[in-house]
Amino acid sequence: MIRNLAQGISAFTSNAFLVDGERTVLVDTGANFDVVPKIGEHVETLDAVVLTHTHPDHVGNVNAVRDAFDAETWGFDPDQPAVDNEIADESSVQLGDEEYVALHTPGHKNDHLCFYSADPGVLFAGDLVFQNGGFGRTDLPEGNRERLVESIDRVLARVDVSLAAMHVGHGPSVTRRPYDHVEMAARAARLG
Repeated sequence: MIRNLAQGISAFTSNAFLVDGERTVLVDTGANFDVVPKIGEHVETLDAVVLTHTHPDHVGNVNAVRDAFDAETWGFDPDQPAVDNEIADESSVQLGDEEYVALHTPGHKNDHLCFYSADPGVLFAGDLVFQNGGFGRTDLPEGNRERLVESIDRVLARVDVSLAAMHVGHGPSVTRRPYDHVEMAARAARLG
């Protein structure tokens, strides 16, 4: 089961997805709200924290989660303070009961990762793409529109119309024709 623990939070935060199952994982910790009791409402233990990238709104709660659950963090760049362990491009990562492939997708931030599992048709898109063709900002440090377009194209080449759900860094998850939203983002990023 995948739950967005930041749903309904009005603070400046990213989404924080609790993926429970054989390996219970929090995808991004969010920021500026107390995520620890929200995790505790659903699970007693947390096996790991997996980060799409290390912007403050996605990692603000890392230390609180580490302390409360003795959970290590995983991300692309282990030189970042929020990252304990490296996830290499194209490596396999277990989230809940499913295996996901990690895709290095820079453009919004150099250490950005997306996670895709073909069998259930689920994509964790971080801040690469959003609902209705939205895409990640490129006006922040490390942002680069050309690299962002390449990253969106890379994801588009991996997923297909069977994509069932896209969980994004901000806003609602997309469960109705998510592939179309990725296609729209690819077009919009080229025009923007």
